[in-house]
Order: sequence, then C-alpha cells, then structure tokens
Amino acid sequence: MLQEEVKQKLIDIVGETNVLDSEEDLVVYSYDATPNFQAMPDAVVKPRDKYEIQKIVKVCNEHKVPIVPRGSGTNLCAGTCPLEGGIVLLFTYMNNILEIDEDNLTVTVQPGVITLNLIEAVEEKGLFYPPDPSSMKISTIGGNINENSGGLRGLKYGVTRDYVMGLEFVLPNGELIRTGGKLAKDVAGYDFTRLMVGAEGTLGIITEATLKLIPIPETKKTMLALFDSLEGAGEAVSAIISNKIIPATLEFLDQGTLEVVEEFAKIGLPTNVGAVLLIEQDGPLEVVERDIERIVAICEQSHALSVQVAQTPEEGMALTTARRSALSALARKKPTTILEDATVPRSKVAEMVRAINEIAEKYQVEICTFGHAGDGNLHPTCMTDARNEEEIHRVEEAFAEIFAKAIALGGTITGEHGVGVMKSPYLAWKLGEEGVEAMKTLKLAFDPNNIMNPGKMFAKETKKRVVVQR
Repeated sequence: MLQEEVKQKLIDIVGETNVLDSEEDLVVYSYDATPNFQAMPDAVVKPRDKYEIQKIVKVCNEHKVPIVPRGSGTNLCAGTCPLEGGIVLLFTYMNNILEIDEDNLTVTVQPGVITLNLIEAVEEKGLFYPPDPSSMKISTIGGNINENSGGLRGLKYGVTRDYVMGLEFVLPNGELIRTGGKLAKDVAGYDFTRLMVGAEGTLGIITEATLKLIPIPETKKTMLALFDSLEGAGEAVSAIISNKIIPATLEFLDQGTLEVVEEFAKIGLPTNVGAVLLIEQDGPLEVVERDIERIVAICEQSHALSVQVAQTPEEGMALTTARRSALSALARKKPTTILEDATVPRSKVAEMVRAINEIAEKYQVEICTFGHAGDGNLHPTCMTDARNEEEIHRVEEAFAEIFAKAIALGGTITGEHGVGVMKSPYLAWKLGEEGVEAMKTLKLAFDPNNIMNPGKMFAKETKKRVVVQR
C-alpha cells in the first residue's frame, strides 16, 4: 500500500480520478499476457502529459516507489507484471499521432498509440510502417519500443528498433531528454535511442517517439508451400535466401499447429502434411511476379508436395490472417497456453524444430511450433494447465532444454518477446555472467534507486544450465 503522503502527492499531480487503488482496479493490472505471473500494484496512475510524468517520477524516486510503465499488457515475458508493487503507469491519455511528416518520411507519436491505428493512418497517405507484431490490433507503440517487437515482416523489413529515429523520455530522476530526431545520420554522443529500445522500461519512460516510414509497397502476393517433412521446409527456406530472394514474409507452421489453425479458421488449410511455409512478397509488380515464380521453382526443387499461389488479395489476406491467429487457435485447446520464442540461424530451423519435438516427447508435454522461419525465430507453444503443478514443472524443464538447444545451435533465448521475468533466469546463458554484470552496472548508473520496472531482466537466481548435445 502506498504511503498516504505519496498517494496525496500523486493525486495533486494527476487528479483523484486518475489514481486508482480499489481492489478491482489493482487486480486488472496485476498481470499481463504471460501465464503464471501475477502481483498486485499499490496504485494505477494515468498521467495526461510528459510534465505530469516528470512530477510522478520525481515523487516515486524520492520515496523509492517502483514504477511499471504499461501499454496494453500483451507482452509474453511478464514484463509489465508489478512484481515489487509500486505504481503501474498507464498512457490512456497519451495516445495521439502528433505528426505525419511526408517530406522527411517520419511519424511522431505518443506512447499510447495503438500499433494498427498508426499503420492505417500512414497507409492513408501512401506510406508504410512495417513492424507488425501479432498483437498489433491492441498493442501500443510504447510497448513495442520497450520490447523491441518484431512481426511477420521482420525478415525483409526488420524490427521496431530499425524504425525508431528519435525518442523523448523521462529518466528515473525525473529529467526529460530527447535523442535522435528526423535525421538520416546522427552520431553525436552515445546512441541512447537504441539503448532505450528493448530496455523493457528499466531505464526510463518513453513519452514520445519519432519513427521512420517508407513508401508503401506497390503490390504483394502470397503463396503456400506444403512439405512432408520439417527438413524439406527447412531446405526450402535456406534455398530461398541463398538465391538472394528476401520475402516480406516467410512463415513456418508444423503439423500440430496446422490442425488447430484450420479447425479455428476453416479456410481449407491442409492438415495431413509435415510442415507448411507461408510466403509473401511485396514491391513493384514485375519484381513480385519474378520472385514468386522463382520461389515456386525453389520449393518444387526442395520436394514440396504442392505450391499454391493466392489468386486474389482476399485469398492472400485469409492465409496471413490464419497465421496471425495461431496463438488464439492453440489457446482453445487447454486452459493455459505458454508461447515462447527461441531463435536460431535460419539454416538450423529444421534441426531446432526436430529437437523441440523430441524434447516435448521426453517430458511428455504437448508443444506445437510455428514462427518466422526466414529469420529463425520459432515459437514453440505448450498447451497445458497451470493447476497441474507436476505438469507445469515438466513444461519448465522442457523449455529450459529448448533454450539450451537454441544457444547450442548458435541462437538465443528470445528473438522478440523480451526477457522480463520469464527469461531472466536464462539471460546469463546467452550473455555470460560478465555480460549480465555489465548490464547491471548500466542499470545502476541510470536508476540508482532501482525504481524503474524492478525485478525484470536480472533474475535473483540463475537457472542451472541444462546440457544439450550439439
């Protein structure tokens, strides 16, 4: 519970209606989209502008009250679960697109802007913001920046950090600084802009972002390639890239995921094949047609059972929408769905998926795998029941072994979901203890009182490394 003095100071800043501390309000913001993590905040605060945020931060820093910046809570690493209490900061009022600059190809937004709203607003002007996390209908730009969100278009266009040109943010001492701007080049000092992207709210609070836009692609085409084995699909992925073709989307679904997605979407997806690649290319019409023709030939050379090119934009959209529904479809199977994102070099995708299946069998848990095959970012997804403690323990052991295998293959523990709480015990596996200590030193320099999203990134205890044969 907040000290009455602190609560009154917050009310004086934002008004009584914008400081929520009823049990009902606190429960709503005690968890995010990550299963099995929940902790009650002491209050929920809704500032109206950056100046109120500065005042809030100064009060919290003085009284050492934790602050958890929160977008829509769609993250999958428990990054916005208020583990140490304090206040959850909402950006309900700070949801404006401030400027679309067609001369400099930038858009300036507040952190509470919904991702899809931004995409649609710039597309009306013939411009394109490529980052497209599956949660884009409800996720916010501030949340995307904090987690460095990816998406289906990441292979060709990159992730959120590749489009953040400048930021305005409040430091843990309450000071407001600006970094970057509408500049194609800027090497003046440390690159605080990129440091803040993916920092998960542990270094400061983003209040404004200037994002890069590009011209909207002229056209796009979508295709589906069916394979009888994981290896065949993996061979096709490697062959497409080695032929110097970079599709806008190159997605993978295993048989288990296909069955569930088809039951959910009912668009005629095959369910009797080992794997499917969903491929989309965009750009000038002649380039798209040439690339799709070459990709079809490559898939056939990789022994695809069949290759189908969508004949209409609507048909292509249906296929892409079905892929985006994978998590929702899988979530219908059991009460608890745990979605992870181990990442490996794309040439190791088939080997990694095979290993995931073997690990699932070893621990007797149900895991389906889909993801961004083009950049090696796979999403092993376990359907389980959090009420079954013995099974949840087996699930945790299985995922630990999956992360170890990913690292053994030259990969990493997370490609786009972030570290948060979920992955913090494994961070040293990737960075080494020295790397984690360097990060802690940086965190301490920015935030000596550890008020900014405490308990994230740095686990109190590192998991014992699971040994996996290379």
